[in-house]
Amino acid sequence: MFELIIVIIAYATIPLMLWMIFASISVRTTYSKFNAMPASCGMTAEQAARKILDINGLFDVNIGKCSGTLTDHYDPRNNTVYLSTSTINSASIAAIAVAAHEVGHAIQHADGYAPIKMRGALVPVVNVVSRMITPFLLLGIIFEFIAVSGTRISVYFYFGALICYVLYALFTFITLPCEYNASSRAKTQLVECGILTQEETNTASKVLSSAAKTYLISFFMSLAQVARILLILLSARNRSNRR
Repeated sequence: MFELIIVIIAYATIPLMLWMIFASISVRTTYSKFNAMPASCGMTAEQAARKILDINGLFDVNIGKCSGTLTDHYDPRNNTVYLSTSTINSASIAAIAVAAHEVGHAIQHADGYAPIKMRGALVPVVNVVSRMITPFLLLGIIFEFIAVSGTRISVYFYFGALICYVLYALFTFITLPCEYNASSRAKTQLVECGILTQEETNTASKVLSSAAKTYLISFFMSLAQVARILLILLSARNRSNRR
């Protein structure tokens, strides 16, 4: 019974994976489309980011450059908004929207926004547990295969994998309000700071909404993995009890 449900869940993750691939393509397609559309303010993404930071009194937040495309992020460790090569010098609506979103994270930290603080606390934990999931699962399979009668050591490894994925799922869940709130702050700041018109902000919203979908899909995928590993654990315990 457990084995059948595990197979069903495994197949159920295929649509999620396809959705993730489609969403990733959609993000890049949407960004490319509106990256060719210059903003009426004539500002670059870096200049727009600096203006929003200064208006909010965040003069101590730096702006740096990072390589790649759409690799923009805010690093609270050195209080720096990093804009990617494709973003920093672009004067497009898309680039300004992305920069404003990352500035939104800086404002969250300055305001003491609870979800971003919780997410920051989980980052080092998730960095560790994400590397432990596969070894735990492999060891569980190995010890179940070589187990002698009455041995339950494989169950403990499966349980370790389950705990790791629960923590990862929690991380993806907390990430959702952080990302959606940062986008909401970005759209508000773009209008209030006089960087984009309302019509341009509506266009920017399409870029931000497209990116937000990837975080939502990641959360659903993490839940599916938690369910799958939980069933593997219950199935292994059931087989162990029958030995």
